[in-house]
Amino acid sequence: MLKHIPNILTVIRFLLIPVIIFYIFTGNYILAFVFFTISGFTDIADGFIARRFNLISNFGKLMDPLADKLTQIATIASLVFTNIIPIWILLIVLLKEFIMICGASFLYGKDVVVYSRWYGKLATVLFFIAIVVSLLLKQYEITGIWKNLDLGLFTLALVSTIFSLIMYVKDLYQKGLIDKQDLKKEVTVDKKEKKKK
Repeated sequence: MLKHIPNILTVIRFLLIPVIIFYIFTGNYILAFVFFTISGFTDIADGFIARRFNLISNFGKLMDPLADKLTQIATIASLVFTNIIPIWILLIVLLKEFIMICGASFLYGKDVVVYSRWYGKLATVLFFIAIVVSLLLKQYEITGIWKNLDLGLFTLALVSTIFSLIMYVKDLYQKGLIDKQDLKKEVTVDKKEKKKK
């Protein structure tokens, strides 16, 4: 039973996504905050248990980060559609995820494992804090100097995300996993294909 706990916690995070969305759209930001926080704790717990007891599985490797991404994007999108935060935050997050998907496609088949770094974890933590602050500010209708605190935190999270993206690319390049010659070959092939058409 123990070996399934990390995966069960991951599935719970998927199930919590519509719950969080529901409470944001119905204006119950406290319950949205509660369930979003529970989701965050399950994320920490499943990672700790999997590493501590060597219960890392292929399911967890794929679904754990997917649950994180979907929770983050769905929650931010809900905050945008309820006019709590501006749409540019969501657009930048989606652009970053698109770049990450392109990067994963480029590395596919190279037998590469990209480990999480402190700057990647920092961005995740900042997004979590920014979302929590947004929910609390809206719930208690806080004004004054604290009114735009969430926007400041989202800006820091986005800057941290862009920085982490640059650092990951730099790390892969230094390890020789991104080769200029490979990129030139791909560009040349694309040009040849266009000429044939």
